[in-house]
Amino acid sequence: MEWKLILQIVGVVLGLLYLWLEYRADIRLWIVGLIMPIVHGVLYYRAGLYADCSMQAYYILAGLYGWLVWRNAPRAKKKTALRISHISWRILPALIGAYGVIHIAIYFVLTRFTDSSVPFWDSLTTALCIVAYWMLSRKYVEQWLVWLVVDVITVGLYLYKDIPLTAGLYALYSLLAILGYMRWNRQIRVETTH
Repeated sequence: MEWKLILQIVGVVLGLLYLWLEYRADIRLWIVGLIMPIVHGVLYYRAGLYADCSMQAYYILAGLYGWLVWRNAPRAKKKTALRISHISWRILPALIGAYGVIHIAIYFVLTRFTDSSVPFWDSLTTALCIVAYWMLSRKYVEQWLVWLVVDVITVGLYLYKDIPLTAGLYALYSLLAILGYMRWNRQIRVETTH
């Protein structure tokens, strides 16, 4: 069996397992979240998607952090002060500016130091992922829209790079981004009426 196919199959299985564990809020999602980026990192490196490959190191660090936080969290349920909200129009220009700087920096690295055949798209999706993770940490509903853009572009990029099973996983992520956006908007309405 070809290496791309093997890595894609393993990556898709891990991705689906991760989503299922995340849905159930099961701490084991972090273990899968440590293994999955290694598989995807190898796949992306071999496919020449260097920014996507390097982003996997971030996912590993975030997975370690998440696992430690969940493992060390008090057992009693506490309400968090951070609620789901909409992004403020005041910080939107700074966020767009940060995205632009990150995109340009990654693009520069890819064009100067790698043989990437898709430096614009690879740097675009990676920069948007960084922005989306920041938005997620602040529980902004609009982070789902950023993920939707990332996922749709990634589907095309991965089809172009001949990793169709992984493209299929991102097509599923696209659907989940739409559902997540709708769910978080409903949650805001519920929280504001109570």
